Amino acid sequence: MSDGPEWFAPKRYGYGSGMPISWQGWALTIGFVLLNVVIAVELSNRPLQLVAVAIPGFVVFMVICARTTRGGWRWRWGDDG
Repeated sequence: MSDGPEWFAPKRYGYGSGMPISWQGWALTIGFVLLNVVIAVELSNRPLQLVAVAIPGFVVFMVICARTTRGGWRWRWGDDG
């Protein structure tokens, strides 16, 4: 996956993304957190709607993270200096 943008560093151990390494990754992460806080405050009395809105947003965020992680998502054992 080195053809696309690299917004997140891979985790050293395990599966998934680590910390953002570009301004786009930081903007995406901060925007995602702020959006979830606003949604949680607005829908605090309606848990079903909160879940219905939060889950698709989380899935979209995870797909973007997976597609923009350097080297893609795969299991890592910490060997890659």
